[in-house]
Amino acid sequence: MLIATAQLDPVVGDIAANSESMIAAVHAAKRAGASLVLGTEMGLLGYPPRDLVLRAGVAEECVRAAERLAAAFPEMTLLVGLARPLDGAARPCANSVALCRAGRIEAFYDKRLLPTYDIFDEERYFTPGRAPLVFEHQGRRLGVLICEDLWRAVDARSARRYREDPAAETVAAGAEILLVPGASPFVIGKHEGQRRLLEAASKRLGVPIVTANQVGGNDDLVFVGGSMVAHPRGGIVRELPRFRESVEVSDLSSAVAAAASLADPHAMEELYGAIVLGLRDYLWKTGHRSAVVGLSGGIDSALVASLASAAIGASNVHGLLMPGAYSSKGSIVDAIELAERLRLASREIIGITEVHALLRERFRSMLGSFEGVADENLQSRLRGLTLMAYSNATGALVVTTGNKSEFATGYATLYGDMSGGVAPIGDLVKGRIVALSRWINESWASLGFAAPPIPEASISKPPSAELRPNQTDQDTLPPYDRLDRLVELVVEEELDAEEISRRTGESLDFVRRWCQVIDREQYKRDQAPVILKVTSRAFGRGRPMPIASLARSVPRADP
Repeated sequence: MLIATAQLDPVVGDIAANSESMIAAVHAAKRAGASLVLGTEMGLLGYPPRDLVLRAGVAEECVRAAERLAAAFPEMTLLVGLARPLDGAARPCANSVALCRAGRIEAFYDKRLLPTYDIFDEERYFTPGRAPLVFEHQGRRLGVLICEDLWRAVDARSARRYREDPAAETVAAGAEILLVPGASPFVIGKHEGQRRLLEAASKRLGVPIVTANQVGGNDDLVFVGGSMVAHPRGGIVRELPRFRESVEVSDLSSAVAAAASLADPHAMEELYGAIVLGLRDYLWKTGHRSAVVGLSGGIDSALVASLASAAIGASNVHGLLMPGAYSSKGSIVDAIELAERLRLASREIIGITEVHALLRERFRSMLGSFEGVADENLQSRLRGLTLMAYSNATGALVVTTGNKSEFATGYATLYGDMSGGVAPIGDLVKGRIVALSRWINESWASLGFAAPPIPEASISKPPSAELRPNQTDQDTLPPYDRLDRLVELVVEEELDAEEISRRTGESLDFVRRWCQVIDREQYKRDQAPVILKVTSRAFGRGRPMPIASLARSVPRADP
């Protein structure tokens, strides 16, 4: 039996274009001899649709699009993911798969387990299904599940656990093969865990399992594909490419399958691929064809410019240097060297020293004093204003350079360095940024760069915002190795101060102080650009914390 997996990159809401992608996939499957095509979860609408699924007529158009696909390929069996409307149900629609064959929609399968943790909120929109779907194809009985119905939150760092086991129920209903469309977002290390879970599920259930995982970036989420086929006597026997669309055919007619030879990517290679894909799709799907990055000579802006160049080509990336009164000569040299190594489309220098001096004196005459954080943030906001003006004039999207350690502690300026559309490294603590930068420099040739892109000085020098004389980040923050670990334990594991102190050996006073800092800076993060999620818990939709909370009693140093 030949089953084609259509691992596609949908645009959320563009049902017409997503239908065309599915049509192309069906033609490819036919050429390869397959008569059954498995699409991804919500493939016609794109995942996650969020409140778009509540808009009048959207679910109805999904069904009409599936009907047109069925009519166009009466000789094929298609499994197409979509939202379908429900009358009189608790929620207005179902997260569903349409079984299309003989020119019509023969049946629907509605997702039974609806995740409501991290970035997921499916119970807001969907009514869960109640029954399995098993159908016959070429003498075999095939069962259908959707994503969480198979994974049951075991692949996620979540307290959610389900009593139901839709996979076991579907096999009990007679399924000999399970087909599982999905849209499982990228998290560092998650794919390897899913591989082990899939092998175990296939052995436990005694049936082959075919998954089809969405690929591409949608807003803050990245889906990397890597769809798999598991056999109870062969483990993982097929894996589709990661980071790109693919239509591949698997032969499940043999009684025993041989395990596939799978080369695990380097951890940094996987992280790099996910961020580049997410950034590329964010720019493309929001209608931007170019980007602008503020270049400071530091490691964060150097890494972001390198990632943007990989995502959309250096000929579409502009670098803007905005030196101020405290910018070092070395930082300016490093920023220019980066732009030359990357061969950016342009490298412009717009100094802020004069306008900063003018405004500072005006504030001093008005207020009597204008020093410290206020003066530092004025410089950052002048740079943010300059970048946004450049964006307005050219159409290039501002790609911001903030990292997770900075967003956690508020070491970032609203309307300054936080200005822009997307933060590709906003889910990376500083240590990961250093590791990824070094890996890129080591792997520059295989990644398509003309030379190691990031100047060594940008990586090795002490990080500094250069907003006052001889400033370093560690004037304000703990050393990053200590801070990063604390941020990971607070944000990704939500541990209390006592447990963090026990695990890290830090004093309880130190931990409590920085936990309070992290909590009180929520007001900034609620105004941050879209952060590409690559860890189990990122700032953004998956971590909706209150702003007005007990932590507000801690004096704020940076209004």
